[in-house]
Amino acid sequence: MFDFDVRGDLDDEEIRGVCLDSRAVEDGDLYVGLPGARSHGADFAGQARDAGATALLTDSAGADRAGDLGIPVLITADPRGALGEVSAWIYRTDEHPPLTFGVTGTNGKTSVVYLLEAVLRQLGVRTGLSSTAERRVGDQVVSASLTTPEASELHGLLARMRENEARAAAIEVSAQAVTRGRVNGVVFDVVGFTNLSHDHLDDYGDMKEYFEAKRALFDPDRARKAVVTVDGPWGRRLADESRVPVTTLATGTTVEADWRVEVTVEDRLHTDFTLTGPGGTVIETRVPLFGWFMAANAALALVMLVEAGFEAEAVQHALSRDGGIQVYIPGRAERVSGDSGPTVFIDYGHTPDAFLNTLDALRPLTPGKLIMVFGADGDRDRTKRADMGAIAARGSDVVIVTDFHPRYEDPAAIRTTLVNAARAAVPEREIHEVADPREALRLAISLAREGDTVLYAGPGHEDYQEISGVKHPYSARDDARLALREAGWDGGEE
Repeated sequence: MFDFDVRGDLDDEEIRGVCLDSRAVEDGDLYVGLPGARSHGADFAGQARDAGATALLTDSAGADRAGDLGIPVLITADPRGALGEVSAWIYRTDEHPPLTFGVTGTNGKTSVVYLLEAVLRQLGVRTGLSSTAERRVGDQVVSASLTTPEASELHGLLARMRENEARAAAIEVSAQAVTRGRVNGVVFDVVGFTNLSHDHLDDYGDMKEYFEAKRALFDPDRARKAVVTVDGPWGRRLADESRVPVTTLATGTTVEADWRVEVTVEDRLHTDFTLTGPGGTVIETRVPLFGWFMAANAALALVMLVEAGFEAEAVQHALSRDGGIQVYIPGRAERVSGDSGPTVFIDYGHTPDAFLNTLDALRPLTPGKLIMVFGADGDRDRTKRADMGAIAARGSDVVIVTDFHPRYEDPAAIRTTLVNAARAAVPEREIHEVADPREALRLAISLAREGDTVLYAGPGHEDYQEISGVKHPYSARDDARLALREAGWDGGEE
């Protein structure tokens, strides 16, 4: 519990919500003024009060900056750390909460969240969802800006799910969400771990520190039980170090695990797999996406459901009745082409491991050339860029480097790093550098023929490109369909 110094009388105030943005405050909100890199949120407390805020939560410096507002002020040394606890109290999210699933890992988090939600729906369960792509309460959808929302938004979302009579919620949990307190005040019924690979070393000093941020989710004050994929050394370490009961899952035969997934059929439209568990339990189904990693993601979702108390037989019945898992995952291995012409996939993967897995999965499914279009995030982990370029060159026949989100970095410098790494890895590889992603995509499609595959990695579901702090409208999915039609190919269904 956090200690608060309260200035003013809270007894007569009715607090209905929590808000961190003074521009979004509504009547009855608790406005939270957090210290920032360039300014302090308490500087806008007057604006929040005028908009209807009935109280302020901040630190002592913020209280001094806000001055006499005429509303109660709650003061604590760590307002961000207290935000989850305060939000849980205001929204009463510990009263009749939905069954909560949390998913973490480097790659596959979003996919597992959507797979969980899809199977729950097939089981007849009313659901809610929070992912990198969107927040969803029933059929109401809101776009997302953070992988995991701030604690105030997350608890507000859980409260709306309860009002909507959602019985289960699937929530994507980033490492930053754990270390920055965004999931404070939430105790997940089951948490799942996909994998850990090179990413976010701009936020964490090394892989050990990155792992520790993930491991903190597997603690009794955050979760009741866990399912951990143990294909890699970090997963096996997590299974050993978790402080909550762990069920293990493996995709190979060389690692001991409670559950094992085996891919039985693969093509560019579906992946069939068999999941075998304790006591001879078997679930056989398919996911409408390519790649063994999508089977692994689906298997993790299914084991999490079993650990939450759903009978494996009931899961199997629902999936058999519907012809497999009925899921749409925006921008994840998403096919945007039709039945004729090259096959074009848009994928959100922007890590070396994601590149490697996706290219390895597409190679045996591609009778012709494999063409890859990609860029790298500006103002993000620079240490992974060389590996991204090298893996792209080794795994594809044609490499096209373009701009992704350069943000405040020089986009030409980012492209140079990627191109040089690709050329160093495979000197004979056909490599193009095209700054404009629209032109890069059209070049890829112009080089492609029937039987070829184009993989556009990075943008996924996003509908913008960020340059010098400005988000310019851009949807890779829409642009790919348009480019295919311009070239006389089938642009698929939107």
